[in-house]
Amino acid sequence: MKVVILCGGLGTRLREETEYKPKPMVEVGGRPILWHIMKTYAHHGFHEFVCCLGYKGSVIKEYFLNYEAMNNNFTITLGKQNRIKIHSHHDEADFQVTLVETGAEAMTGARIKRAEAFVDGDLFMATYGDGLCDVDISALVEFHKSHGKIGTMTTVRPVSRFGLLKVDKDHHINEFIEKPRLESWINAGYFVFNRKFFDYLDDHDSCVLEKSPLEKLARDGQLVGYRHDGFFFAMDTYREYMELCKLWDSRQAPWAVWKK
Repeated sequence: MKVVILCGGLGTRLREETEYKPKPMVEVGGRPILWHIMKTYAHHGFHEFVCCLGYKGSVIKEYFLNYEAMNNNFTITLGKQNRIKIHSHHDEADFQVTLVETGAEAMTGARIKRAEAFVDGDLFMATYGDGLCDVDISALVEFHKSHGKIGTMTTVRPVSRFGLLKVDKDHHINEFIEKPRLESWINAGYFVFNRKFFDYLDDHDSCVLEKSPLEKLARDGQLVGYRHDGFFFAMDTYREYMELCKLWDSRQAPWAVWKK
């Protein structure tokens, strides 16, 4: 089953890192966040990826074109084309990565639509190139198959950005609650779709996945939420990037399921 990864956004709120590279190439622990996402899927047996490129997509192309040389020992015979001998191997040897230019200005729905030709089979998965999660992807796929609808969206309850206070009727502060998990559910990505979902998308740059396509899918009774109570973290700002780096460096990265 193919995994479509949205890799084309500008990442304007992370400008410290994204001025010269697309957000999926921002490194956590010396590896692009895109690599971390792929490793999560591969842990569950899904190794075929379709990356929807946009802003500075050439950086992602160069990364994968040079992957063997940069992750292995090798001998090169200078002056002779293609005379490179690889001496070692890496754990990503069975990854199949398709890189698709989907436009500099395209929104998320248009990017997925433009990748349609590279997605085979009746089912495919999709996610954002900046969100890390420890969701059980195998269980997610089985859940999708069980309900028979067109789409499944992984949902999570977000943690409040701020600590909360309990204040009584006399204005006394009785309790501090440090960044509680909220009751509402939000979209975490990590979608599973039947191929019919491509009919809900269009090729216009303005097609936003989270607007008309998913809204119409929900109105048609064809969108189901898979509730995930574990870890989810979207890297939108430099502060959030630093939090992910801290988790990785302290060896407390919940999304690194392949290391457990």
